[in-house]
Amino acid sequence: MKKMFFTACMVFAFLAAPAQNNSYIVKTKGATKSAQSHMADEIAEAKEEDEESSKDFISQNFRFYSLCDWEEGMKFMVMPDKYDLVVKTFTNVSTGKEVNNLAMKYKIMIYKGHSESKDGHALINFVCQDDGKSYYYEIGYGSFEDYCFQKTGVPTLAYLGDVDIAREKLTDKILYTKTKYYRVDTEYDGEGFEDVEVDQDMEVKVVAVGVGSRKYPVKIVVEDKDGNQFYQNVAMSRTNCGMRADEFVADEARHLFNNSFELQDDVMSISSRNYKLYIGKVIHTKLPMKMLSEVYNKMQSIPRLAEYVIESITPHKGDDMATVKLKNTTLGTFFFADCYLDQYKSERAPEKFFGVMFAPGPGKKVVTSEASRAMIRQGHVGIGMSEDEVQMAAGEPDEVETGQGGQYFWIFQRSNDKLLYVEFDGSRVVKKTSVKDGAEVRKNGGKKPKKKVQPVKGWMGGKSSSQDEY
Repeated sequence: MKKMFFTACMVFAFLAAPAQNNSYIVKTKGATKSAQSHMADEIAEAKEEDEESSKDFISQNFRFYSLCDWEEGMKFMVMPDKYDLVVKTFTNVSTGKEVNNLAMKYKIMIYKGHSESKDGHALINFVCQDDGKSYYYEIGYGSFEDYCFQKTGVPTLAYLGDVDIAREKLTDKILYTKTKYYRVDTEYDGEGFEDVEVDQDMEVKVVAVGVGSRKYPVKIVVEDKDGNQFYQNVAMSRTNCGMRADEFVADEARHLFNNSFELQDDVMSISSRNYKLYIGKVIHTKLPMKMLSEVYNKMQSIPRLAEYVIESITPHKGDDMATVKLKNTTLGTFFFADCYLDQYKSERAPEKFFGVMFAPGPGKKVVTSEASRAMIRQGHVGIGMSEDEVQMAAGEPDEVETGQGGQYFWIFQRSNDKLLYVEFDGSRVVKKTSVKDGAEVRKNGGKKPKKKVQPVKGWMGGKSSSQDEY
């Protein structure tokens, strides 16, 4: 593991506020005290997902506040990074002098609205909870109204509202790891850390929640079943994070909460003791899969985000699996899925764990005609169908080919080496269907379709439990 330490300039070290007695500063066990004060240079973190559904933990609990919408009394902590050491953010109202950011480190600032200076500059006002003094951040150009809609916000300030809510909602909760990469603290009184790798989809318990950084203000410390602790700094509401949604990209995506952790409730971990509580619940498919159709008594391809109501759950007597009977909310047809209810018992086939296959809440609402529903129930694709209706009937295509004039083809691998070609016109409805012999196609230079060669807009692609692209 590569150590990552960033040491603050020693000439200012004595100015930093002590962290030992601050409840917002939390550490993984094993961190050792240091005589020096280290500044962690936080990695640019997190790809932003679009707005989650109403059932999502983040959207239910964490509201984004633009600077224009800040309310008096909102609390922030001064968390300067190394770039903030060469500038001064706040001015002391009583002295009129700017103060060093390192001297303000870990201090809690309470928002007190905005005003205008005598020379016409907009001021964002705070009272420091720690020393009782008043400070302001001066906007160098334009009015407050012009400035507040920008991503910039107030430098160095990590929003503690997110930390307080996360502490209330997550402490002692069971989460599952959604990435391999986390951190452990190496210093008790500094910000040194090591990067560590852990297993994905591992059950962990939240043992502490504190402040992380300005960009990613919530530090979540978790512990695995062997007592190993590690943490992630994550973004929740993105209030004052200083980044636009499109700047949450690339390798830093793990620092968005939903890319680092998943709540046990969200993965719907069902045990033999509580499975009856899930009867009647609405769920949706997180991944494309095959389920047994009651109508045709054969396996049928199902796209992601297909919505069902749980009709029954029947544990098997001979193994650790259960059969879940599901009713499609659009068609009214029934399907059966065999899966593991307990994640620990799904090690031989983790893709068959209920929480991997399904997520709580509604899926995508598909509008169909009576005629289309009749064809879909039979697994047939008809002229005039939309992409959504085709995927309800046939599942996701094995390959996509583009043609001329806005035309494109979805190709489905059928039984007996037959290929179903579905041609869409420029209005994204089915223009023509045809069945070809796979061997003949390959003989003439074509290839056997490979699954998901090119993502399809709509049901395919994107994040497994998000519905926001529709």
